[in-house]
Amino acid sequence: MKSTIYNNRLLFIVLNKTLLILGAFFLAFLVRFDLSIPQSYWPKIIILLPALLLIKLMVFWRIGLFKGWWRYVSMPDLVQILKGNLIASLIFIGYAVFVHRLEQIPRSILLLDGVFCFMLMGGIRFATRAFRESFLPMMNGNDGGETRILVVGAGEAGQMIAREVRSNPRLNMQVVGFVDDDPLKRKGMFQGLRVLGRQADIETIVLEHRVDEIIIAIPSATGSQVRAIVERCHLSNVKFKILPGVGDLINGRVSVQQLREVDLEDLLGREPILLDEAQIRSYIQGKRVLVTGAGGSIGSEICRQVARYGPEKLILFENAETPLFNIEQELSGRFPQIHLVPIIGDVRNRSRVCGIFDEQMPQVLFHAAAYKHVPMMESNSAEAVNNNVQGTRLVADAADAIGVETFVMVSTDKAVRPTNVMGASKRAAELYVQSLARISKTRFVTTRFGNVLGSNGSVIPTFREQIKKGGPVTVTHPEVTRFFMTIPEASQLVLQAGSMGQGGEIYLFDMGEPVKISSLAEELIRLSGLQPGEDIEIVYTGLRPGEKLYEELLLDEEGALPTHHEKICVANSSPPCRDLLLEKLDRLIESAKMLDLARVRLGLKEIVPEYQPANHSPKARVIQHPASVVRQVS
Repeated sequence: MKSTIYNNRLLFIVLNKTLLILGAFFLAFLVRFDLSIPQSYWPKIIILLPALLLIKLMVFWRIGLFKGWWRYVSMPDLVQILKGNLIASLIFIGYAVFVHRLEQIPRSILLLDGVFCFMLMGGIRFATRAFRESFLPMMNGNDGGETRILVVGAGEAGQMIAREVRSNPRLNMQVVGFVDDDPLKRKGMFQGLRVLGRQADIETIVLEHRVDEIIIAIPSATGSQVRAIVERCHLSNVKFKILPGVGDLINGRVSVQQLREVDLEDLLGREPILLDEAQIRSYIQGKRVLVTGAGGSIGSEICRQVARYGPEKLILFENAETPLFNIEQELSGRFPQIHLVPIIGDVRNRSRVCGIFDEQMPQVLFHAAAYKHVPMMESNSAEAVNNNVQGTRLVADAADAIGVETFVMVSTDKAVRPTNVMGASKRAAELYVQSLARISKTRFVTTRFGNVLGSNGSVIPTFREQIKKGGPVTVTHPEVTRFFMTIPEASQLVLQAGSMGQGGEIYLFDMGEPVKISSLAEELIRLSGLQPGEDIEIVYTGLRPGEKLYEELLLDEEGALPTHHEKICVANSSPPCRDLLLEKLDRLIESAKMLDLARVRLGLKEIVPEYQPANHSPKARVIQHPASVVRQVS
């Protein structure tokens, strides 16, 4: 029967619409004449029927009411049904007035016919949906065997989840209700389901309603809000999943298919970044853009973000073959319209860098190539200088020589009052870029931010691997803290900063509050379904060479000034005398080439006087920052 209806669906729809039109017309007469139509009206009814059917069927076809599935009917469908009936009724009224002069056609009939036709068409569709959602699961024997779901958030996202669960029995889920802290929604009904209480009541609701799983359906929730909900889920001892954040939802559409496990990024997340899309597009769209370190965590994400703004050409400059291959393959699949140029090369090779710039003539450059691992650079200080200082100098000089319009350097919070070679080398690179900005037509900009979640070799992937092996999870010190951002968040702000300023600025990003690494370890263990200290041990190994207890984003003498973007401020920093800086850089780079490691450290100290090699940092104090509260070492 089902296959027969499906194969002859159009015929079935036409027949259904015909019967509904006839039924509404006769019902209008019956209501008008108290269920007894006078014999004198029957000839007129028979004369009107062909025109009525022709007008309404043609209008309904044109409006699109012959399409769609009744089981998925929604408010937009109801609006279309109303629109179709309104247009059809007006045309039929015009026909009755101008052709039949309303002879033996009561005016009330014309009004009642349109109302009844709308009610019948909408009613049969909603009845079909109600039957499928409420009665069909019971008839199929699914009642009582589903996973019982509690939805946190009775807003639009939560209601869409509830609607999809009810309309799709194959999910084998049953929504028992919502929880929501909005006082206006308390004890309300949405999608036929009650708001059972507030988030604080989750434990009680789970017990009373035998909840099996909790869905966190608040895409705009902050990290602290998600942490509070997750903590209550842990206390209730039930599984939980989350919808992705607003920025990750495709076209704002919500689906059960998008549900995923809660990740650390959800717990640390902040409000979505509002980008000035027009300003970013103005300096990227239609331009030749080069990204150094294009295969790295930040470099590859910058490439993805840049590709969204339609550059004429995207040049991927990378030293490692496999990461370059991976990002080139990904981008060619996602952005086939963009001309990609993958280039293997080393920023330390002057002839290679100059050759690439002369051939490709980039107009915008994002310099993300750098050595970043602090302990490793402590034992490889010469290479840190060669790559981070000399490499930056060669790339910046090449950009200046060919007249690159915008040069954006990716720096780090470890460049501020550095206690390690990596941070000192990045600070030296910052100073060189600033000094070059004063004499160049190229707009040189530096961006400075903290750790990024999930970057290659960072703490989070390391913790995950340790948990996977059964522990222990190793943390250097119970009090060590770091600033964190997600990779997309950092990359988006890099693009935004590149559209700002006149050149020579060092932009700082609002990193939020610093986070204890030990707290990250504990949260990650819990998110893996285990208990810290019971299932997985946390072992403190001591600070590694060059590490601080606390990181900072600016020096005391720099200060910070706000910009028009709420998450970006600018350091009030001036570069040293360029001629003197060049002399010091030449001596430093020569020491690195000679592998004179003692002189390398002395050279870094000469260029970066605040460089204080140490394994421990003094106690921190908190200072106010235009974008956020920044932890500063005294």
